[in-house]
Amino acid sequence: MKIFIDTANVEEIKEVASWGILDGVTTNPTLLAREIKRTGRKPEDILKEICEIVRGPVSAEVTALDWEGIVREGKELAKLSEYITIKVPMTIDGLKATKILRSEGIMTNMTLVFSPNQALLAAKAGTTFVSPFIGRLDDVGHEGMLLVEEIMEIYENYAFETEVIVASVRHPMHIVEAARIGADIVTAPYKVLEKISKHPLTDIGIERFLNDWKEVMGG
Repeated sequence: MKIFIDTANVEEIKEVASWGILDGVTTNPTLLAREIKRTGRKPEDILKEICEIVRGPVSAEVTALDWEGIVREGKELAKLSEYITIKVPMTIDGLKATKILRSEGIMTNMTLVFSPNQALLAAKAGTTFVSPFIGRLDDVGHEGMLLVEEIMEIYENYAFETEVIVASVRHPMHIVEAARIGADIVTAPYKVLEKISKHPLTDIGIERFLNDWKEVMGG
């Protein structure tokens, strides 16, 4: 399973990349706006640096809602780097734009997907990635991971090439469940990725080994 980080924070991306496990990045207007306010940098400069660090898919979301505007914004964003993936909302206009962008060799990530029918249409339109938002489904009383299972089954039935990005990840068990289902990718915030690297028994074991060694060596 590929692991993406869901952030526009360059420091967080550099840190996770240094672990040797990072395959890509997902951003959105909220995350990017947060970094613009924090750093005063231009959005295109932030995205370019992220692409240079990761050298893998970096999702940059359009703000237009009509298909012509989505295509126009998508083409401009794609000029920033070969790694830029255009994040497109799951709407009819989004489907139209995805078909056009993909025909021109531009990667797309259809986002805000909440049903298997939406995921089916996204794959039919040829999107590179599809992003079911599991945490937001959990928030309204639905089982988010059930959606991922349904999408994976549909895609396997018809051998769609679209990869599933499990998004809106809230806690480590979301990642475990995604991996058990066989999802292609999971994207998670820095805090969640940091949590899955740790276990209290690991810390206890390290401390015990070091104490035993100090006793023998007289440290």
